[in-house]
Amino acid sequence: MKTALIIAGSDSSGGAGIQADIKTMTVHGVYAMSAVTALTAQNTTGVYGIMEASPEFLEKQLDCVFTDIFPDAVKIGMLSSKETMKSVAKKLREYGAKHVVLDPVMVSTSGSRLMQADAVKVLQEELFPLAQIITPNIPETEALTGLTIRDAADMERAADKLAALCSCAVLCKGGHRVSDADDLLCGGGEMTWIRGRRIDNPNTHGTGCTLSSAIACNLALGYSLKESVERAKTYLSGALAAGLNLGRGAGPMNHMYAMKTSD
Repeated sequence: MKTALIIAGSDSSGGAGIQADIKTMTVHGVYAMSAVTALTAQNTTGVYGIMEASPEFLEKQLDCVFTDIFPDAVKIGMLSSKETMKSVAKKLREYGAKHVVLDPVMVSTSGSRLMQADAVKVLQEELFPLAQIITPNIPETEALTGLTIRDAADMERAADKLAALCSCAVLCKGGHRVSDADDLLCGGGEMTWIRGRRIDNPNTHGTGCTLSSAIACNLALGYSLKESVERAKTYLSGALAAGLNLGRGAGPMNHMYAMKTSD
């Protein structure tokens, strides 16, 4: 069985973070392991508290995973502080981690800031060079490049700049500002639009976590980067189209939509 390591925060409501990652990996047939960077008190209406793991304890978690069950891929999500980022980068370099998928989680779906402002530079300098691909949305791409994105051409310019800055592939997620469902994969001197179908569903809590985890799963399973992104996008579309409706805010998706469950 292929394995993957999740380095991210916990979501007490289960729709995003490590909980969403584990569900995604499980339905992909990949064995999920985790190093918890932070506990969050959150639900579909917002984030109400964050308690970080100490850098020392985070490093101990990573040592335990890498020295026993070496992961075939690594998904990185919420890293709220520069100290956390430095610890993760240190251990990824030490163990030679492969197929690293980094989701630069700066703001939650509900609008809560999840990354300290002084951590962005450390993210770029310490972790981007270790990643195979990063998966920013449009606001994150703008923050990382200093460019404004209003249309597809802006998106191409920003993705190209970001790929050059971080020396890895970039999947810039379009969303409703540029398109309903099209994302842009940029890397190796090539740009590929990954087309998607529009799904009318306001419950999008955890979409970024889910997509990046699915990409990591497919890389672990041996698919190329482009295939991994396409397959992950198909999975995400299915989870959204299942129409799960839970909570009073932006609710979660049905990660297990393809599984038969009792009513």
